[in-house]
Amino acid sequence: MKNSLNRRRASLALLLLLAACGSGEAPVADPVRPVRVAAVERRAAGETLTLPGQIQAQDEVSLSFRIDGRMVERLVNVGDTVKAGQVVARLDPEPTRNALRAARANLTAAMGQQTLARNDYERQETLLRQGWTTRARYDAAAQALKAAEAQVDAAQAQFDTAQDRLGYTELVADGPGTVTARGAEPGEVVAAGRMIVHLARQGGRDAVFDVPASAIRDAPGNPLVTVSLVSDPAVRATGRVREVAPQADPVTRTFKVRVGLQDPPDALRLGSTVNGSIQVGGVGGIEIPATALTQANQQPAVWIVDRATNTVALRNIDLDRYDLARVTVARGLEADEIVVTAGVQALRPGQKVRILGEGS
Repeated sequence: MKNSLNRRRASLALLLLLAACGSGEAPVADPVRPVRVAAVERRAAGETLTLPGQIQAQDEVSLSFRIDGRMVERLVNVGDTVKAGQVVARLDPEPTRNALRAARANLTAAMGQQTLARNDYERQETLLRQGWTTRARYDAAAQALKAAEAQVDAAQAQFDTAQDRLGYTELVADGPGTVTARGAEPGEVVAAGRMIVHLARQGGRDAVFDVPASAIRDAPGNPLVTVSLVSDPAVRATGRVREVAPQADPVTRTFKVRVGLQDPPDALRLGSTVNGSIQVGGVGGIEIPATALTQANQQPAVWIVDRATNTVALRNIDLDRYDLARVTVARGLEADEIVVTAGVQALRPGQKVRILGEGS
């Protein structure tokens, strides 16, 4: 009996021991986190500011007729090169020719009246000197002569105006250039002042940029701007700022800046897309990607990778300046240290990591 009781107690103790072992959890090793990293860089004092722009003519003009009329001919098209004095368009000349004929007829009639008035005046002057007419008749003849002369002057002015208007039916380029746009087609009735063709003058080209106010504020005085072709950066020219818009664009809040190019190559054609670069001053500093930033103790921090052990440590830093892509660190980092740039939210101090792109 006693031996049976001892065996039961031993079996019960064994069951309790097994149950205790089954209910416990085995310790789990910390996972090795894959991360992306970047080496800390020290940026030299000063930086290059680059903005996109476009090549435009230094001087542009819209050619338009000085009178109304129906355009019957346009002799140039977009892309054509014109010379000074070249006719680019014509209006129907018949209405102005008719007006010129009428003005010529009025002038001829006025000159005939002037001749009659002068003859009468000379006759009255002779008769008055001989005592065969009165002073009143002489004064009337003199007044008629003055009126006839005034009519001739008015008719002459009308004739000159009609002659000028006939010349205005031809639109003439006042200087060499290239046609960049057209504003009317043959057959249309155009008003005076309406743009017929837009002409880019020859002899000068500008690179035009939309520049933020901060860049204008930080730029040095009269900077040397390097302009390069986007499709072929080897094609480049230099220039100086020639004009800065006094008011910002109401939509983009940028200022239009025109850079006069010095001896630009032919490849920098009108309308080409270019990049403009200037050197902007500034102090040197440590730069890291903005994605490396995290927070610890209510301050900016980064994860530092120890390459000897492949573990990470959290370190607070002081920021100097930052934007959407890069962060400049004032204190807390040294050049060539390794910081985590992707996976910062899933780390803890002392955790082992595996750098993506390297062997496991």
